[in-house]
Amino acid sequence: MSFEAAAEHLLATEPRFALGEATVRGQRYKVFRNTPFHLRDLLRDSAAAFDGHDLLVYEQERWDHRAFSAEVCALADALQRELGVRPGERVALAMRNYPELPILILAVAAVGAVAVPMNAWWGEQELAFAVEDCGARLLFADRARRELARGFAGRLGVTVVAVRDAVAEPGDQHYTALRQSGDGAGWPDIAIDTDDDAVVLYSSGSTGHPKGVQLTHRGMISAVYSQAMVHAMAGLMNPPAAPVTRRPSALIVTPLFHVTALNASFLQGLVAGATMTLMYKWDPDQAVRLIEREQVTRFVGVPTQSAELLAAARRQGASLSSLAYIGAGGAKRPAAQVGELARAFPDANVGTGWGMTETNALGIVLSGPDYLAHPDAAGRLNPPLQEMRVVDEHGEPLPPGQVGELAVRSAANMRGYLNQPDATAETLRDGWLLTGDLVRVEEDGLVYIVDRRKSIILRGGENVSCLEVEGALHHHPAVAEAGVFPVPDERLGEAVGAAIYPHAGATVDVAELTAFLGERLARFKIPDHIWVLTGPLPRGATDKIDRRALRAACLEDGRSAVLHAKE
Repeated sequence: MSFEAAAEHLLATEPRFALGEATVRGQRYKVFRNTPFHLRDLLRDSAAAFDGHDLLVYEQERWDHRAFSAEVCALADALQRELGVRPGERVALAMRNYPELPILILAVAAVGAVAVPMNAWWGEQELAFAVEDCGARLLFADRARRELARGFAGRLGVTVVAVRDAVAEPGDQHYTALRQSGDGAGWPDIAIDTDDDAVVLYSSGSTGHPKGVQLTHRGMISAVYSQAMVHAMAGLMNPPAAPVTRRPSALIVTPLFHVTALNASFLQGLVAGATMTLMYKWDPDQAVRLIEREQVTRFVGVPTQSAELLAAARRQGASLSSLAYIGAGGAKRPAAQVGELARAFPDANVGTGWGMTETNALGIVLSGPDYLAHPDAAGRLNPPLQEMRVVDEHGEPLPPGQVGELAVRSAANMRGYLNQPDATAETLRDGWLLTGDLVRVEEDGLVYIVDRRKSIILRGGENVSCLEVEGALHHHPAVAEAGVFPVPDERLGEAVGAAIYPHAGATVDVAELTAFLGERLARFKIPDHIWVLTGPLPRGATDKIDRRALRAACLEDGRSAVLHAKE
């Protein structure tokens, strides 16, 4: 089936994808009629449907659906009775990828409160800012984050609950004792509105203080079931050669304080009845071993992780034959990587996705033969709830083929930015969310991301896309990672700077690399300055390249190859 035919078939035959309409914050939207109303129901439905199967694996620890649900219920009970958590209250969660994090997110949501997972890569000032910004009086923290909280917990009047390896200090409580004090026999009996906030996720803060993105129960569930529909469509568009009998199993390799891991992996796994193996932090060799041990069928990470997984599998001589899907999100996958992954893992569907924290990770998708045929594309709009348009700088729609800012509209979009009404009004307009991404949409519906609106280099009156230059650099066989950024230039205003990290054992000749780029890019797009790094490019908490840190480090170093041949 085609993409459109598969969507129409499921809408006509699958009751869980049946559509209706609802008014949300004064706007009329398409919604699912038969999905759970809130996250507590989502977990309860999953527990009933998949009782007896493993749900979560962490190192040597395992939870089946019954044990996981009992832990959530016990924590929910203790949150109310021991800590006095009230509906609508925000509870801060600061830890790496421990099992306690998804348990706490669902327990907090189950009592009608709002979970606020904190970026585990933040320093003390950033963590203190977010805790104060969200107004949390409770902070669940692992050892490293408990140490950071020493500097502000007393000043902000925050009670700390020690988690996993953290030591409970005087005045603290410990997660283990709290869990043991709770009753895990029944679900909380608290009314939750589907349009109540469920989670606040903080954006990466690449342009200043991070913004708290308010995500509702309806928004999260709308996104998760929209993604589930696309997964069901994949089986209709590219039917497997033999019936699939293996249970779904996912490896979660990105942080759960990020929307990709939380929504597109963990909550998606609840809907699918998947066994989810949680990694504390990314390690490609360990990932290969876990995929083999747990017979993982689904891998989703940033593009660099796909490349590192492939390299690790080759080192270990592992086929990873259980993989049925290798997805990428958070950044655009280099086009050259698409075919390489498909050849290396012929039984796996290679895919990509675009989404934002503000959209609950819902957005644009592409996989299988369609992706192989269009490796530079971002994909097609994820049905069935979303609308999309491309607008100019005045917000006016543009015709197909023209570059403009992508705007999306659906019930999955955020409610707003916490405590930032001006930023909310600037981003959300009549239900449309302005994404900040510059795209073009072709007549066939394929969306191509040109760049971030604020990541364009203005070189002597010409616009240069960082993503386009990075894509060309990734085609060079010696380049493992590439990052492009503006460099101040007295004559041009901005010049094109690039930092590259070669593959192990490879050497890069800058003149040869420049000639290589000349076959793929216009002269004005070829980098004026190139830095060849001896280590991987710096990355933020969601494993995207940190352009600001990369640019600062390169400009401070100053020792680039300066190119003038193209002038």
